[in-house]
Amino acid sequence: MRDPLTGELTLEGGALVLADQGVCCIDEFDKMMDADRTAIHEVMEQQTISIAKAGIMTSLNARCSILAAANPAYGRYNPRRSVEQNIQLPAALLSRFDLLWLIQDRPDRDGDLRLAQHITYVHQHCRQPPSQFSPIDMKLMRRYISLCKRRQPVVPESLADYITAAYVEMRREARGNKDMTFTSARTLLSILRLSTALARLRLVDVVEKEDVNEAMRLMEMSKDSLQADKTQNSRAQRPADVIFASLREMAPERGPRSVRFAEALQRCVSKGFTPAQFDAALEEYEELNVWQVNQARTRITFV
Repeated sequence: MRDPLTGELTLEGGALVLADQGVCCIDEFDKMMDADRTAIHEVMEQQTISIAKAGIMTSLNARCSILAAANPAYGRYNPRRSVEQNIQLPAALLSRFDLLWLIQDRPDRDGDLRLAQHITYVHQHCRQPPSQFSPIDMKLMRRYISLCKRRQPVVPESLADYITAAYVEMRREARGNKDMTFTSARTLLSILRLSTALARLRLVDVVEKEDVNEAMRLMEMSKDSLQADKTQNSRAQRPADVIFASLREMAPERGPRSVRFAEALQRCVSKGFTPAQFDAALEEYEELNVWQVNQARTRITFV
């Protein structure tokens, strides 16, 4: 822009530059101009914005997280089409997001009633309705976030093999599944970023295996949300059946068909199941004489 006093051309930082080392929230992401959409590619990949205009060549820092919300084309989400076709955004841009969540507005009597009562109360009294809990003080929340930002957790060497093996397994499963997302090397970077963020929330300096499992669980739940309508139309599977299918895939085709108990538990937890559901599936299929668990609970052997 041109300075009104001197008449010289100057740079003015946009939303992403002003949100450096913070969070930039973008609404109506699908209605963004093509020029801004091109600039956001570099931000999400290099954390910088390169400018070459009016004789000014520079690079500005934009080290921020992006939380974006988009509406489907024509105001309705079509489950038969992919996410890119519904939102009309390129796959190269969507793949740069760590998590994609589909939030649909389905008719629900209880939820619609609560929303209508809330809107009516605010319209009548010009204030929020009384809540049944006491909210956290914003000063305390700001201090907590400030402490989390000071932490720089590292991934220990003991977890390197586990993370790479989990990523290879996700690639293998994605090859056989016809889901709406694509598993690439950016998925591995997303797991590392989410694991590091979870370690920051606990105010520790080392990423643990539980952080990696939780990061993979979030990614699995994100993919499942994109398949919400398809799972409703098809026959719902019980958690025990899905756990059985996962363990059957882990068992080698040749030689003794057995898997390690700890590896099976980690695989199921990373897919969003709880240890209680895992134990219930083990007992159910053990009673059916499908597999046997040794007394030390270290190995599961198929009969």
